[in-house]
Amino acid sequence: MKSMIIASTSTLHGSGPLEYLLDELKIHFKSANEILFIPYARPGGISHDEYTAKVAEPFKLIGKTLRGLHTFNNPKKAIKDAQGIFTGGGNTFVLVHKLYKNDILTIIKEAVNEGTPYLGTSAGSNICGLTMNTTNDMPIVYPPSFKTLGLVPFNINPHYLDPNPNSTHMGETRETRIKEFQVFNTQPVIGLREGSWVEVRGERLTLKGSLDARIFEYGKVPYEISTDSDLGFLK
Repeated sequence: MKSMIIASTSTLHGSGPLEYLLDELKIHFKSANEILFIPYARPGGISHDEYTAKVAEPFKLIGKTLRGLHTFNNPKKAIKDAQGIFTGGGNTFVLVHKLYKNDILTIIKEAVNEGTPYLGTSAGSNICGLTMNTTNDMPIVYPPSFKTLGLVPFNINPHYLDPNPNSTHMGETRETRIKEFQVFNTQPVIGLREGSWVEVRGERLTLKGSLDARIFEYGKVPYEISTDSDLGFLK
């Protein structure tokens, strides 16, 4: 049975990494002593070692160890043997490029479908959708495809921002960009605000966190959905 937390962000303003999710993660990874970390997105261009060491700290608080996928000689076997998987944020283009290069996208999908608990934040959440086309990131590398894991039947826009009526910025809003996407693509998109996540338990998908989410369905006016809502209608 699929067991996933697909979170908008790893860190909320004024708190430490994953601090707001630690109680959830105790339950989510209750059967895992060691979590396999996929550090490929490299926020700010930091090294895989630096990134792994940084996110290992909050897991120590809940009695879990973290090991970076980059330290394994056989990444496919490491994913198959993993007790739990965490894919961190950073640049989605870099992440997806590396997943294709190492030929492990399908292996991750199979592992999660077979019940390995998965946590994604930011870029690691983007890849859970049908494609990565609704990322906010700069295309600094060119992956072979924009198709991703397809573990949920929609696309995800982490870090979703509402227009600020007091801003003098004249550029496109996040909503405008997603509407542009849906001129050419028909899949739904969920705009996840900071501190929100999608919980996946088998076939049940639920919005969690303290904030509502913005839903974009092809041919419809975007609308809000409240926390704890069932997202099964987006299938």
